Amino acid sequence: MGLKLSILDQSPFDEGKTAVDTFRHTVALARKAEELGYHRFWVSEHHDSAAVAGSSPEVLIAHLLAQTERIRIGSGGVMLQHYSPYKVAENFNVLASLAPGRVDLGIGRAPGGLPLSTMALQQETTGQSRPLADKLIELEQYLTDTIPVDHPLHGLKAIPVPAEPADLYLLGTSPASAELAASRGIPYVFAQFINGDKAIVRQSLDTYRNRFAPRKSLRPEAILALSVIVADTDEEAKRLAADAKLVKIHLESGRTIAVKSVEHAEEFGRQSEEKYTIEIKDADVVHGSKETVRAKLLDIQRKYGVDELILILALKEFGQRFQALSQLKEAFAESVV
Repeated sequence: MGLKLSILDQSPFDEGKTAVDTFRHTVALARKAEELGYHRFWVSEHHDSAAVAGSSPEVLIAHLLAQTERIRIGSGGVMLQHYSPYKVAENFNVLASLAPGRVDLGIGRAPGGLPLSTMALQQETTGQSRPLADKLIELEQYLTDTIPVDHPLHGLKAIPVPAEPADLYLLGTSPASAELAASRGIPYVFAQFINGDKAIVRQSLDTYRNRFAPRKSLRPEAILALSVIVADTDEEAKRLAADAKLVKIHLESGRTIAVKSVEHAEEFGRQSEEKYTIEIKDADVVHGSKETVRAKLLDIQRKYGVDELILILALKEFGQRFQALSQLKEAFAESVV
């Protein structure tokens, strides 16, 4: 089984750099990833964050499509809970018409920001949020121009209607998200960089495969997204990985949200006006020299039976991330990338 490698870039702010610098870095990484033969390049959605600049993936995707020629470009992901499925379909139908066969629409389940940003994004709604499953189904219907006859909006089209619509993916970290992806017959991306619990990873992927209902995709397509640090030596990579932490806030209401820092967690708790606890642990990052990382990634592929990994380059400096793209390519020079 060949292994496809892809990249998820969250457009992180390097120390002392502006948004202009940050987006130039993302463009440079996308172009380099295309040059090296990576399968796809995705960007994320975060709101009101001092750590990352990517708040509008559809806008950034349009620019990246114009700056590249062949590589698939997409979202990892659009936070559908905030938006009208119709408008998301329109956005991605435009993108799919601009670059036929190159656009991915990954849908995320998390809020992508703090309570105030969620409130601002949803302030025009009634406060009664529709279930994500309902919105996902409606989005899929707009993308494929298959609104059923008994739907109140039957006859409505998300113009333009491209010959090849964006490919739809669901991102998640639990068996529940895996079951939703399986029920819709769409590819599933498990975010191991958020939930590294091996039992949950296994349960989610098994759930997805066992309950997959063929629709547009005839077979289940399971993908893992994980963090990677590549350095010249194992020792250097271990030192860099020591700084990587996973911070989660547990709210009294029962919600748990992964955030970027302790400060981010504290601000989330303050804005939520709920009692909360903060959990800090070492992040689950694959690290080592290029040879070590190659061996670890191939072991993960065998363990979970996936044929694609989406990698987040968990390095603080753009130069390190840029170099890591080439190091990973060199490591997999004898396998399919």
